[in-house]
Amino acid sequence: MSKAPRVIYWFRTDLRLHDSPALAAALDLKPECLYPIWTWDPHYVYRARVGVNRWQFLIDCQNDLSQGITKINKNSKLFVLREAPQTLLPKLFKEWNITHLVFEKDTDAYARERDDKICEIANEMGVRVITKSGRTLYDSDLLVKTNHGKPTMTIAQVQAAAAKLGKVAEPLPAPSSLPDPGHLSLGFQQEKPKSEPDFNRTHRVSDEGSYAVGISGPNGDFSVPTLQELGLQEATTPHRGGESIALQILDDVISNETYTATFSKPSTAPTAFEPQSTCLTSPHLHFGSLSCRLFWYKVQEVLDRYKGKATEPPTSLQGQLLFRDMYFAAQAAIGYPFAQTAKNNHCRFVPWHLPSKVDEKTGLITGEYEIDDPKKEQEFKRWRNGKTGFPWIDALMRQLRLEGWIHHLGRHAVACFLTRGTYVAKTWNTGQ
Repeated sequence: MSKAPRVIYWFRTDLRLHDSPALAAALDLKPECLYPIWTWDPHYVYRARVGVNRWQFLIDCQNDLSQGITKINKNSKLFVLREAPQTLLPKLFKEWNITHLVFEKDTDAYARERDDKICEIANEMGVRVITKSGRTLYDSDLLVKTNHGKPTMTIAQVQAAAAKLGKVAEPLPAPSSLPDPGHLSLGFQQEKPKSEPDFNRTHRVSDEGSYAVGISGPNGDFSVPTLQELGLQEATTPHRGGESIALQILDDVISNETYTATFSKPSTAPTAFEPQSTCLTSPHLHFGSLSCRLFWYKVQEVLDRYKGKATEPPTSLQGQLLFRDMYFAAQAAIGYPFAQTAKNNHCRFVPWHLPSKVDEKTGLITGEYEIDDPKKEQEFKRWRNGKTGFPWIDALMRQLRLEGWIHHLGRHAVACFLTRGTYVAKTWNTGQ
């Protein structure tokens, strides 16, 4: 007689309860217990460039999700465990007698490599792994396959591939019930991560300490880490994260049917603030506090009712979601070099100033750059700090530093000023 499923649901890029194909698959197992967890991955704490406003948004999303889980089941929450998933999950499989690991598929280069390793270990330990695509309208790997195995470089390629894959999957409702978690004993030692190199050291005002107090956190309750634990100062962004906020933003957008039906990205303005000319949903889509499929179909409902002339992709709201799929599929196909010019056959080499340093063993950029011209480095620092003397550029860079967000035309402006202007002309990798 087979034992009842004991399931770890591993939240990553899907910090929501609505429209989660992977969570639905976990619940379809009819588990005797469900552990909703987040592994506090040191790769993102130390090796990925993340500023305080981005951290605040993630923490908001985690807290909101945890509260949402508890509203459905008072005995459950989002359990944040402070160790690298590659070393933590195998120990949890044994400690909690896990039969299934379920998570949303992630085609980012690091995530794919990490997940492949974890799936290999799970298979060796007899733990069944279930993954479901849910981060994009279409599975990124399927888009690439349908695009003749090549990265999607134009919206026309995405539309052609999508037409062959069929309609976007309809969104799923949030669950009405969740099983209790099992026991939460941790009869093993925490493996503390290496904190060097720390790409985010310049953001910290004190030592990073989110791993200093054990796997279950300072109070032993698997709480979401704080900015203080990360050694960061308070965030300055007015844009807050979380599924409840994301759904309210979506409702506000959809309630204005003319805006929704006639939205045209090129006609929006970076100088519009009250109200903003765009939706400000991109960070929610990125962290998964808002489903892109729910967004797609909410817009489609408006289009079906609208009597006037509506905009169409690629400039429409649905077109923006297709553009998002284009970049995800390109990254899925290219892998690590997607985020750099070195070893990237899809980027034309340009002899920019301040070229990125490249690790000879991995071929990946290190986050540091060569100073080939001291004057150019000073210009770069003025650009970064919003002190170039060009009011338009400086205002945008200061807004970016304060809010962690600027309008997409503003992003174009500051990026072009960095890479193409005679004032700077630096590599875009340095500007990241």
